[in-house]
Amino acid sequence: MSGQHHHHPHDHTEPPADVVLRVKALESLLVEKGLVDPAAIGALIDAYETKIGPRNGAKVVARAWVDAEFKKWLLQDATAAIASLGYTGRQGEHMKVVENTPQVHHLVVCTLCSCYPWPVLGLPPVWYKSAPYRARAVADPRGVLKEFGTELGEDVQIRVWDSTSEMRYLVLPERPAGTDEWSEEQLAALVTRNSMIGVERAKSPWRDRKK
Repeated sequence: MSGQHHHHPHDHTEPPADVVLRVKALESLLVEKGLVDPAAIGALIDAYETKIGPRNGAKVVARAWVDAEFKKWLLQDATAAIASLGYTGRQGEHMKVVENTPQVHHLVVCTLCSCYPWPVLGLPPVWYKSAPYRARAVADPRGVLKEFGTELGEDVQIRVWDSTSEMRYLVLPERPAGTDEWSEEQLAALVTRNSMIGVERAKSPWRDRKK
């Protein structure tokens, strides 16, 4: 069993081994002791995938929205700018940030496997790793965006970025209108994982009142 992934060329999609081992050990321990049923473990993983993990990325985006110097640095050398906020680690060594504008919308995919910037986004969502998303994000990005409820005008150019082990991408969503007076913390609450992958926009303050 253990040798089967040995020569797999896309090994880099796996989460850092120590994290996996810790999670596995914790899972088996908790389940064994009858403290946690497997469904609760699922909820825990969901929390990392959708709530806790992407908060790091959300803070990076919010900082870029309020701090022009940081944003410039982020677009020039994302790895260093992100590291300056304390988010570093395996699967995030080489980061590139691409900025959405009214003219251009960016979408991130990993066609080979599921490379993903762990330190800023946590665990990759199941759909991101799925073959249909990986194929269609390249072949029909507009259609994929539509399925996520993201309708773009015909005049908006869509650029698809293919993550690799060498380079992982993070989308800097457009700052929603009506947030001029907002604090960095309030802004970060509008930044979703999906908006940093590029399948959705950041939440707008009036459209998405719920936190």
